[in-house]
Amino acid sequence: MTSIKVPPLGESIVEATVSRWMKKEGDQVSPGDTLVELETDKITVEVPAMSRGVLTKRLHSEGDVVKVDDLLGEIDESAAAAAPKREAATAAAGSSTQRAAGSTPTPAPAAPPPAPPQAAPSPSSPTPAAGAAKGGPPKPEVRASPAAERLAGEQKVDLASVRGTGRGGVISKTDVLDQAADGAGPPAPARPPAAQAPAAGATAAPAGAPPAPTPAPPAAGVRETREKMSTRRKRIAEHLLESQHATAHLTTFNEIDMAAVEALRARVKERIEKEHGVKLSIMPFFVKAACMALKSYPVVNSQIDGDSIVYKHYVNMGIAVASDAGLVVPNIKDADRKALLEIAQDIAAIAKKARDGKLTMEDLTGGTFTITNGGVFGSLVSTPILNYPQVGILGLHKIQERPVAIAGNVEIRPMMYVALSYDHRVIDGQQAVLYLVRVKELMEDPATMLVD
Repeated sequence: MTSIKVPPLGESIVEATVSRWMKKEGDQVSPGDTLVELETDKITVEVPAMSRGVLTKRLHSEGDVVKVDDLLGEIDESAAAAAPKREAATAAAGSSTQRAAGSTPTPAPAAPPPAPPQAAPSPSSPTPAAGAAKGGPPKPEVRASPAAERLAGEQKVDLASVRGTGRGGVISKTDVLDQAADGAGPPAPARPPAAQAPAAGATAAPAGAPPAPTPAPPAAGVRETREKMSTRRKRIAEHLLESQHATAHLTTFNEIDMAAVEALRARVKERIEKEHGVKLSIMPFFVKAACMALKSYPVVNSQIDGDSIVYKHYVNMGIAVASDAGLVVPNIKDADRKALLEIAQDIAAIAKKARDGKLTMEDLTGGTFTITNGGVFGSLVSTPILNYPQVGILGLHKIQERPVAIAGNVEIRPMMYVALSYDHRVIDGQQAVLYLVRVKELMEDPATMLVD
């Protein structure tokens, strides 16, 4: 008997919620098959089978909160060994029956009746290979987790064309997402035009991510419904309350003329995408400007530890990402040491990992400063909450054309409001305002960042 336990979940994470069982009691399982999904406040963990057998017990139900090393269920390996013996015995009995029948004259078979018309297969039903229908070699067995099979049906992805990366070559739902992103799935629905593409946004769900689920319509006459908070949502709520209660929270605002950055992007983005395979959004410019401004005002990149101020002489830039599962903040390590193109490549990489559900605890820990962009959703002004224990967060907003006075003339310019929320216990108002002014200067003269 093999025990199924809650695996280590990552730094400082001690509990998770049983999100979904992929196997029922009595199901045959093979090494690498996903048995159950656990949801933490940061990531979703798939617990695989480590041996072949039958799932005999599920000790926790969906929605239960479990801790690291808790027992989730049991696999009976002897049941798997007994199955081939039963199959062999059945085959032997059938062979004996055929030999016995062979000693008796068998009348010539009558002409077979016409085959009844068959219904067209559903999109999610596998279609037999042409070779198999003609008596040729059978189609290779496709091993996929139940989540991957369900997703393949939704995305209309042929599992036979997907390369499995799980244990023993088992196809996971991430493998299906990769194949769908490469063009195997149906075309993505048209997106409404926006001032900024989601690839540029920090709070936008990564391109290709599934849309947020829509709650089922309530039954007739029902005025209220109740839904239990997920572990991730509860942790987000606790974290935000801790940030509000543990800091002296204040926000300062400014506005940036984005004309210079937009003109530069228009000149080089096509060449950069062609030569380096990365779309140049506005986000790398803001990351670079934020890092350079932190060098001028290092207190904005510090943390409070008891009665000490810890200055970080490096920048791990957090990029807030919203999804249907909740908010996560993966960060770009040592962003202050990277060129603009490297930052763009790193942003594209973490966006893909977030989209594919492959973010690790290393991606989600160690941040020193955060950028969040509500502009991709149309937000004009907001006051972002600190990502505690960080002491500063930069909020970006919608780029909107507005009339502004330029050298005595009124011109229409693409303008953006920006906000810096900061911990007033360690950052004075003057430092916060000057930091934001420095970001504004760099963004309005991007050549300064390129030659630094």
